[in-house]
Amino acid sequence: MPQTIGVVGLGYVGLTLTAALADKGFVVHGADVSPRVIDSLSQGRSHIFEPGVAEIFAARIGRGIHVAAELPRDTVDVAVISVSTPVDESTRRPNLANLAAAARSVAATCRPGTLVVVRSTVPIGTSRRVVLPELRAAWGDDVRLVMAPERTIQGQALRELVELPQVVGGLDEASRRAGAEFFRGLVNTVVEVSELETAEMVKLSNNCHTDLIYSFGNEIALIAEQHGLDPLEVIRAANLGYPRPDLSKPGYVGGGCLSKDPYIMLDSSGGYRPFLVGKARELNEFLPVHVAETVVRQLQELRGATRGARLAVLGWAYKGWPPTDDMRGTPIAAMMPIFSAAGITVTGHDPMVHDDVIRQYGGEPISLDKAFTDSDAILVINDHPDYRAIEVTEVLGAGRPALIYDSWRVLDGPAIAAAGIRYAALGYLPRTGKALA
Repeated sequence: MPQTIGVVGLGYVGLTLTAALADKGFVVHGADVSPRVIDSLSQGRSHIFEPGVAEIFAARIGRGIHVAAELPRDTVDVAVISVSTPVDESTRRPNLANLAAAARSVAATCRPGTLVVVRSTVPIGTSRRVVLPELRAAWGDDVRLVMAPERTIQGQALRELVELPQVVGGLDEASRRAGAEFFRGLVNTVVEVSELETAEMVKLSNNCHTDLIYSFGNEIALIAEQHGLDPLEVIRAANLGYPRPDLSKPGYVGGGCLSKDPYIMLDSSGGYRPFLVGKARELNEFLPVHVAETVVRQLQELRGATRGARLAVLGWAYKGWPPTDDMRGTPIAAMMPIFSAAGITVTGHDPMVHDDVIRQYGGEPISLDKAFTDSDAILVINDHPDYRAIEVTEVLGAGRPALIYDSWRVLDGPAIAAAGIRYAALGYLPRTGKALA
């Protein structure tokens, strides 16, 4: 079993893999082009929040884990490429420049025949079309290449890296066998597939399916809203004892993968124009806009004007559970232009997000207590446990808000309504006289 591993790209994917491999006893050399990342990690400080990662780095940096701008020459047995493959905000086309640069770096610093693992999410055919030529240009035919996509969820990455099946597709049988042998030193189950492209499509299929499932829950909420119905009541009744796949609750769908991978799948579709993938993403990106516009309308109705209103937004990371500080795909990014246009002053709170990040997005940091006593309205965007634990009757003061929009229904709706505050949620705008389900 190879013992020395190189990981190129120490963002979320590379960082968690480095920690998991080191925890299994591998010696890991991590490389990243960001001096800030290298400086932080070299001091044993993780630049990304993920439970367990900081502890592993603090304990093993300089021993089982080494970090630098590039991999040490002719040292590693396996080189894992885990760089970002961002999607252009205007064209929605994936940018593969980081991947090509990483492949060139691996080819220049590693021995011919080193097992190269593509872990970045890429369009179908990219490992063969972009990575393979860089390796062959330097190594000739002595290339072993596999695609083994990352599949973890934030907040549970170290556990899932071991427990989730690892899909491995190879350039050839020898590559696939070598890739499977490597990952059996980390994970419980390895699923070998026939080609690089099969493994690439597995990752995209998983995430696009998730995006689609969530989009249907959001569609139900938006239709229920038109009829004054409670979407959670509809979904509970539809799921109870019924043997078909469960309907998903409505909610924002962001993060680094789900906000990007559907566009990578669309880029992979060739001459076929997908019916579902793009529409599901379009719906999920519409939801934050719809909520922001709804909050503005509600405030206009309650106050007679929105200019000068104070809105406290609770939860700025793209999700609250499992907790994360990740702002990729956060709903607030699409909401802020709408609030600004309405003249609303936005304050912000998130247990995981630094105050300076809230300011970067246009908000002013506020304490949780003050949010309930010094705001005209409150918008709860994510379901962090701190928000679930709020006892509304205890935090309300004389200067209570006129509106609480509880996106994930984590607060006590009846108590809020009993306090004379309008309570609303995704797809849920109670009419006068309607009781909460």
